[in-house]
Amino acid sequence: MLALRSHTSALTRLLAVFVLCASSFAGSAGTLHHKLAPRFVRTDLQGQRFDLAAFKGRVVLLTFWATWCQPCQVEMPHFVDWQSRYGPQGLQIVSVSMDDDEAPVRAMTQDRGVNYSVLMGDADLARNYGGILGLPVTFLIDRKGRIAAKFRGETDLGAMERSVKRLLSAR
Repeated sequence: MLALRSHTSALTRLLAVFVLCASSFAGSAGTLHHKLAPRFVRTDLQGQRFDLAAFKGRVVLLTFWATWCQPCQVEMPHFVDWQSRYGPQGLQIVSVSMDDDEAPVRAMTQDRGVNYSVLMGDADLARNYGGILGLPVTFLIDRKGRIAAKFRGETDLGAMERSVKRLLSAR
């Protein structure tokens, strides 16, 4: 049984990498671009109620990720830094883990000193955001709650940061 689980897990990861590579060639924010970000309410890993609508007036960087995703791990320290630097200017980073189990998510975010909201995702939430087929997928949501940009896969963090700064400077 353990060997079957390990094999299934490896196949799932391989499929995710394949889909990630295929999806990285797709367009920007797709059908959600310039539309209101789909609202959702969840409980974060700290047990606090999280309502995306409560962040209207702030720029939200919403990232879908997983603990096994290498590009996600590369982004994490940058997001920690950005939350510290740009949070006072109105940035709120929100990460949605697509892991099946909360335990590794808690361990990784604690080990890396994550200073932003961490939520657990599921297929329904992924579907509301156009289907999250590869990881990471990051949306930038403007102060009016509209999706301004979408980044898929391993991305140019400099370009993402410039987009964040541009949205923060727009009032």
